[in-house]
Amino acid sequence: MSAKHPVVAVTGSSGAGTTTVKNAFEHIFFREHINPLIIEGDSFHRYDRAAMKDAIAEFAKQGKQLSHFGPEANHFDLLAETFKTYGETGHCKRRYYLHSEEEAAEHNARLGTDLKPGEFTPWEEITEETDLLFYEGLHGGVVDGDVDVAAYTDLLVGVTPIVNLEWIQKIHRDNAQRGYSAEAIVDTILRRMDDYVHYITPQFSRTDINFQRVPTVDTSNPFIARDIPTPDESFVVIRFRDPKGVDFPYLLNMIPDSFMSRRNTIVVPGGKMGFAMELILAPKIHELIENKKKG
Repeated sequence: MSAKHPVVAVTGSSGAGTTTVKNAFEHIFFREHINPLIIEGDSFHRYDRAAMKDAIAEFAKQGKQLSHFGPEANHFDLLAETFKTYGETGHCKRRYYLHSEEEAAEHNARLGTDLKPGEFTPWEEITEETDLLFYEGLHGGVVDGDVDVAAYTDLLVGVTPIVNLEWIQKIHRDNAQRGYSAEAIVDTILRRMDDYVHYITPQFSRTDINFQRVPTVDTSNPFIARDIPTPDESFVVIRFRDPKGVDFPYLLNMIPDSFMSRRNTIVVPGGKMGFAMELILAPKIHELIENKKKG
């Protein structure tokens, strides 16, 4: 952890809704005039799209499962080193995973390369001065043996809908945006389950703040759900690892229909999730920047 070069990480599994938190942070950075170094979790995958497909088949021949959730398909060591190096120096290396034709065209124009979707850009040394490192991805709080990514974060935020809702979101997203069949999506969920249990879920015991969306409609069979529950059809359970210093009366007053369920937990209407995030996270970021100035 570093006072002078803080590291902020948002972690959550595929389909969890980390984009909502990312948007909240972007609003905070804009209002506070903060210049972040943005690191994407997908850039630490071990394989590009084509190589991952081959690796999955090779693992299957050996009776093993390979998924983007586990250590065999990721560079956890490089992620930890990135956080550590930035915390010590304010600089680090970065690359991008190209998800789409648009992203490939953007970076090819910038780098003079001929990369395709599903490939990585080369690693680049980032030497510009930034206020903090902001990570969004699968493994911001992962621990694997001697590799402890969470140890190098100054603020770790988890986003974790209940698992059935998470699956519904993933099924609808992968079908609508990526054209995957229902059978292929279910196969992916099953293939990832062991890594999900051992590498994704444990992170949420290490987070400083956890946002969990809980639907108020029936999601008991996520594989036949015709739509994703709306924010107004859900609550958000917000858990603070350390409630000391959290102004719960202020939050309850600012967020209509919110209530406390435990001494370290507040529950807010799903439609107020983004608002609640900004109320809660803005003071945390302000404190990190003030400590940075003092350091």
